[in-house]
Amino acid sequence: MTVSPYALGTMMFGAVGNPDHDECVRIVHAALDHGINFVDTADMYSTGESEIIVGKALQGRRDDIILATKGHFALGEEGPNRSGNSRRYLTQAVEASLDRIGTDYIDLYQVHRPDWTTDIEETLGVLSDLVRAGKIRAFGMSSYPAHEIVELHRVAELRGLMRPRTEQPPYNLLARGIERDLLAVTKRWGMGVLTWSPLAFGFLTGKHRKGVQPPTDGRVALRPQWFDPEDPVAARKFDVVEDLAQLADDLGCTLPELAMAFPLVHPAVTSVIIGPRTLQQLESSLAGAALELDDAALDRIDEIVPPGTNIYEPNAPFDAPWLAEPETLRRSITERTAAS
Repeated sequence: MTVSPYALGTMMFGAVGNPDHDECVRIVHAALDHGINFVDTADMYSTGESEIIVGKALQGRRDDIILATKGHFALGEEGPNRSGNSRRYLTQAVEASLDRIGTDYIDLYQVHRPDWTTDIEETLGVLSDLVRAGKIRAFGMSSYPAHEIVELHRVAELRGLMRPRTEQPPYNLLARGIERDLLAVTKRWGMGVLTWSPLAFGFLTGKHRKGVQPPTDGRVALRPQWFDPEDPVAARKFDVVEDLAQLADDLGCTLPELAMAFPLVHPAVTSVIIGPRTLQQLESSLAGAALELDDAALDRIDEIVPPGTNIYEPNAPFDAPWLAEPETLRRSITERTAAS
């Protein structure tokens, strides 16, 4: 499957972002008219509403589009077997996504996050069976650490199961951590890389600057603490954004254009997912597609944010949950006594 350099992400479609279904459909059609052939959604975006909107937008145009969705998170009521990467749950999640979108197949089904309680073989097994059943054409992962990608391929080879074809990590001017290991791993295994959050959750839109009162809608409403200038991490982001904004001025472009052009420079990146809430945001994001960054510009970016560096941790809640669990970091007194 061949995808366009930019993909349309639909996280902001529905109650969480833009509740106007007709406008969201127009955004999808405008993206397709701009040459985008890849639409990415997920069942948890506005609790399934995004998938419903995407289904409306693709009526009559489904065969021309590479459609991707994801599953993992609980929808609505939480409880045992209502989330994760088990055979039981992923089978249910795929069927529910097909029904909401109104399609017979999903081109790329992605496991939205790792599930540390489910054996990898079980997850790969059900995904392989879903491919054979024609429910999905291929599968990949989203926001998996490099070591887990290696383990997925090892288990697939050992057990004769299908391999993940893609990884969808966060990647932008403020979060370059995947350059340290993940992109090298995906390149070695021949995986497509579909990066998300090119605008760093809105920090690279140009609307969030030092001393400027931020807007209260959109992503700020979802995560207000991420934009609090009193927070040390947010303060560091504000400082770096000022340096990047100056670089954009020197290059004669806007900060969003610089941000959108940056991820595609890396040879391991296949497609950059943009997530507009309005038609205006779509047009602004696509303007970066025409921007060419020369070596001098990239060298200046490296001076501001060195390669492999994260100004913030885009996946902090998911990368290493064991760091928040004392029992995984230290032995109990009984265990220590027995070992001594």
